[in-house]
Amino acid sequence: MKSVTFKIEGMHCEGCAQTIRALVEQESGVKSTDVSYRKSEARVLFDAEATSEGRLVVAIEKPGFKVVDRR
Repeated sequence: MKSVTFKIEGMHCEGCAQTIRALVEQESGVKSTDVSYRKSEARVLFDAEATSEGRLVVAIEKPGFKVVDRR
């Protein structure tokens, strides 16, 4: 299992956080997701053999958000 925190620009409300959570949770291998509108970040626990950080970034950016950092 691998954990990554994405710093995200473009979230304007809790609905944005829920959208990101729903999209990330659709990716195979994602075990848990915690998205915070207040902190502008998403923490994701995932199986690195089933998906990648790059695929998670694509899922987050799909509706127009921007990942500006990851750690």
